[in-house]
Amino acid sequence: MSSKKWYEYIVSVEPENDGAGNPPPASDAASEIAKIAAQMQSPAPVAFSPPPAAAKFSSAAATVMAGNMATFDDIYGAADIKAPQHGYSILKVSDMLNSEHIRAMPAEVKKGSIMVALDAAGVKIQEVIQDAIRRDQALDAFERVRLKSVDDLEARKAEENRKVQADLDKYVAEQKARLQANLDEVSKQRESFIAWRKLKQVEEQRIADCVSYFVTDNPISTVANPQPAVKPGS
Repeated sequence: MSSKKWYEYIVSVEPENDGAGNPPPASDAASEIAKIAAQMQSPAPVAFSPPPAAAKFSSAAATVMAGNMATFDDIYGAADIKAPQHGYSILKVSDMLNSEHIRAMPAEVKKGSIMVALDAAGVKIQEVIQDAIRRDQALDAFERVRLKSVDDLEARKAEENRKVQADLDKYVAEQKARLQANLDEVSKQRESFIAWRKLKQVEEQRIADCVSYFVTDNPISTVANPQPAVKPGS
C-alpha cells in the first residue's frame, strides 16, 4: 500500500498546466476526479448482515442503568464491530469528508476524492457501507435494549409505587382511626363526667338541705352556693 496521504490523490489526478503555464480551472480538476470515480466499478448491492442479538448489549445496558453513560465505542465493542484492517471504516470516511482538505468542496468532488482514495488503498465502497450498516444496526439494537430496560424499570417502579401507596393508604387510614378513637374516648369520658356531675349536684343539694337545719352559714357547696376553691398549702 502506498504511503501517500489519501488527500494527495486529489492533486495527482489534476491535468497538467496548459501551454501558457496557467493552472487548469478547479472545475476541470473536479471533472477529472468525477470521471475516475465513474470509471470505477459501481457499488454492488450490499448484503445485509443480521442485527446484533440483544443479549450482546445486556452488560452495556446494565452499565447505563448504573448511572454510567455507554459510549459509542462501548456499543460497537459489544456488537463485536472492530475497525477493518485497512482502516477505512465509515467513521474514517466521515472524518475524511470533514477534513480541511475537501470539506469546502462540492459534494461530487468530495465523493470522487473518497472513491479515488479507496481505490488507491484497495478498498471497495461496499466494505465501507457494510461497516456503516453494522454500526447502524448495533445502535438500533442497543436503543431497543435501552428502551426495554427503561420500560421494565418503569413497570417495576410502578408496581413498587402501587404497593407503597397501598401501605401509605393503610397507614393513613389506621392513623385516622386512631385519631378518631382518641376523640371518641375523650368525648365519652366528658359525657360520663357531665352525667356524674349532675348526680353530684343532686347529692350535694340533698346534703346541704340536711345541714341547713343546723347551721347559719351552710358549708356545703352546691350550684346555688359554690365554695371558693381551696388553695394548695392552705
